[in-house]
Amino acid sequence: MLDVQSITKSYTKNPILHNLSFSVMPGEIIGLVGENGAGKSTLLRILATIDKPDNGSISLNNLSYESNRKKVRKTIGYVPQDIAVWEELTVKENMHFFERLSSEAKNDDQLKELCLEMNLEKWNESVKNLSGGMKRKLNIAITLIHNPKLLLLDEPTVGIDLKSKKEIGSYLWKQAKEQKRIIMYTSHDMDEINELCDKVICIGKDSFYEEILSTSGKEIISI
Repeated sequence: MLDVQSITKSYTKNPILHNLSFSVMPGEIIGLVGENGAGKSTLLRILATIDKPDNGSISLNNLSYESNRKKVRKTIGYVPQDIAVWEELTVKENMHFFERLSSEAKNDDQLKELCLEMNLEKWNESVKNLSGGMKRKLNIAITLIHNPKLLLLDEPTVGIDLKSKKEIGSYLWKQAKEQKRIIMYTSHDMDEINELCDKVICIGKDSFYEEILSTSGKEIISI
């Protein structure tokens, strides 16, 4: 379980997150929505152990972020909004490069399977020749090499074709429900949020997203 209690974060005295609390169970997909600048990406970076909150506490599977930071970090996968892969390398070379940096060893067949599960079949293709959707699939596959318990994604389907978006969505759903991963991601696509998420966290003072989702029947947490 991911447990977040009373998180506060400010930059140069500008409050971003204030007294934020929620919990997520294994197998749940949580959507983060809110206007630009509301703090969605900041929250993901804190949960990914990249940034630290000013106050509050976080634990993942009963491990405190504060006292077990390195151990917790090994169980987290984080996909930033900007695609972070080596353009000049092939899909195969990227997967093997990041596998060598991973805490969990995988062979060629296992790495290839991570890609094939998302219909990323261009194993020997240079990344620079891939579509935006294929690059985002590769980004996610790389993040899953070390088998994380918590998967954090910042707009993983922004700017890609509908087919790739659906394939990524289906893959994330299977990862949550079959592998019991906790998945949290940001998106401005309300159809995607409605289709995939078990709960939705609305961040910020603007009630726009909360009003849109009010008839969805999903649990909505406003913070």
